[in-house]
Amino acid sequence: MAARPRLGVVGSCNVDLVVRCARLPRAGETVLGGDVDRLPGGKGANQAAAASRLGAHVTLVGAVGADESGQWLLAGLVLLGVDTSRIVRGARPTGTAFITVADDGENEIVVSPGANREIDLGDVDFDAFDVVMAQMEIDPSVVADAAARGRPFILNAAPARHVDPDTIARCAVVIANEREAEVLDLGAIERCVMTLGARGAVHLERGREVHRVGALSMETIDTVGAGDVFCAAYGVQYALGAAPFEALRFAVAAGSLATRALGAQGALPDRAEVDSWLARAS
Repeated sequence: MAARPRLGVVGSCNVDLVVRCARLPRAGETVLGGDVDRLPGGKGANQAAAASRLGAHVTLVGAVGADESGQWLLAGLVLLGVDTSRIVRGARPTGTAFITVADDGENEIVVSPGANREIDLGDVDFDAFDVVMAQMEIDPSVVADAAARGRPFILNAAPARHVDPDTIARCAVVIANEREAEVLDLGAIERCVMTLGARGAVHLERGREVHRVGALSMETIDTVGAGDVFCAAYGVQYALGAAPFEALRFAVAAGSLATRALGAQGALPDRAEVDSWLARAS
């Protein structure tokens, strides 16, 4: 495997509209928040950007609108070293996520997919990638197509929704948080990585725990996007042929480091930074 792995990421591109408040509202409740921040996001774009920062050559297969927001997202991805040649300009508006972040770092998110519904895998050459990654923030039929054409295939089963068993069967790894894992048959998944937030992550094989790694201790500013950085880091390590425990350890560290700033792409660590924290934690 090349020292700089080639990742194909099939996924969403969104504008994140973020407002901070003291605490998240209960059902039917209104709370006052701060000013709105416009930040780049979308699980596909987040994972592509994070993987690029971690040293991979990344191509993002996605869609944005033919609007200013789409152009803004594309420009940011290019600056982060992501190949955007496979991102189409759709007829719908660019996808938008409405995000509320509490003072303790917890969040609530509602996504309007917009142009993400227009992703077209078309003539994408999946043989050009060492690993293909996708998430469930796009049409499940697109995910299924990517799983059938990309080898090896890593699925981030987020957000929580039904995943076709044939798609699961084609996955080299499934990554999910605890809530997302509730809708999965873990016993049927050969290799599943479950993130546990501030408690780190576990590696499961057919539902049986094999490895567990605790999160790094640091001040949390915003947990939005931490899971995406985790997925990207795991995908990069998998492409490099890392052992499962080492891939898990690296991904947990990268995800922890991603909580230090506001926004899904606000604190993307590079490989040297992750390695440095791991060395200090040893």
